[in-house]
Amino acid sequence: MHTPVALLLELGIILTALSLIAAGARRFALTPVPLYLVAGLAVGDGGIAPVPAAREFVDTGDAIGLILLLLTLGLDFTAREFTASLRRHRSSALVDLVLNAIPGAVAGWLFGLDAAGVLALSGATYVSSSGIIARLLGDLRRLGNRETPAVLSVLVLEDFAMAAYLPLLAVVTAGGSWWEAMFAVVAATAVVGAAVGASSRWGHHVGRVLSPADAEQVLLRLLGFTLVVAALAEMVHVSAAVGAFLVGLTLTGAAAERARTVLGPLRDLFAAVFFLALGMSADPGQLLPALPAAAVLALITAITKVATGWYAAGREGAGRRGRLRAGSALVARGEFSVVVIGLAATAQDRLAALVTCYVILLAVCGPVLTRLAPTRGLPSRRASERAPGMLDKPRPSTAASAPDPAGSGTRSG
Repeated sequence: MHTPVALLLELGIILTALSLIAAGARRFALTPVPLYLVAGLAVGDGGIAPVPAAREFVDTGDAIGLILLLLTLGLDFTAREFTASLRRHRSSALVDLVLNAIPGAVAGWLFGLDAAGVLALSGATYVSSSGIIARLLGDLRRLGNRETPAVLSVLVLEDFAMAAYLPLLAVVTAGGSWWEAMFAVVAATAVVGAAVGASSRWGHHVGRVLSPADAEQVLLRLLGFTLVVAALAEMVHVSAAVGAFLVGLTLTGAAAERARTVLGPLRDLFAAVFFLALGMSADPGQLLPALPAAAVLALITAITKVATGWYAAGREGAGRRGRLRAGSALVARGEFSVVVIGLAATAQDRLAALVTCYVILLAVCGPVLTRLAPTRGLPSRRASERAPGMLDKPRPSTAASAPDPAGSGTRSG
């Protein structure tokens, strides 16, 4: 069998460079996510050191990385707990939609885009990056913080909204009729609802099937099952990330803890590839003309995301600093905005450059703002008023229980 020397060499150099980047970031108690994105810009098309032989592997690893990030995020919660939190944050979802989709729609109108372009840009500014934020919460050991359920609820509600939005955008972009658009939205919504119900009712059966004693079997069965669910989700125009998250919700207790332990190293590898691929998707030479408009839009929607997180964390009884942490965590945009580019920007070059530049700015600046957010605060005056839900269960996750070198504290206000 012929060994692809160029592929092996480029992958070896990439992984070594990523390890050095991560080691440097950890030394200063920082998340390496922004540095992975910058490294992606350097080795992508138009970068200073392109890696064409490794591109196919990176593109494939990109999708697997997002699936693993959302799968392990779902392992920290149960379907019942998360359903209770989602009900509590319906108003947060409305605030999120109004504050963050409207700036994109107004910008699209000012730029003279057609209806599909306006719809696409509003979606790009609305949805945060589940992949980036999931990694940040783990890196900064904030999974146990009081405001974290609000952040995760907003993210998952956005992902569910994307399940209806993406089919709608695809139909509008293709010039379909209004009834085709409505049918796509209703079908996608029904599939997501059925999946949530099945996860809540029969999830314990999945846990038994996917929890043998042998670690190799745990890895193979869980990863295989998750990829199948993710593929089925994509087939009905629901995000693969949503499918992976639902699989994570079905596992609880010892099964979830075992899955976290087995999947940890694999998740870290492909998560790094995911962020590298996000940076590689942009051509630096095409971004400069769109930079001023993208910077203004990024500033406006960073503020609106902070306002969204402030409101949502308040519903969990978080104090002022916890609300600020929640808001800064939601700033990053990423994978869904890139999907929007793929769906709507083929006939609108201005939109592609604008959204790409916008995503890169917030994907880099968002994690920095999250790291700089205050880590300690006084206990919330509303802490005793919190509704029962996911915060009442001790987290088995080592990420949530480990000491925080940054001093964020578990469940701090």
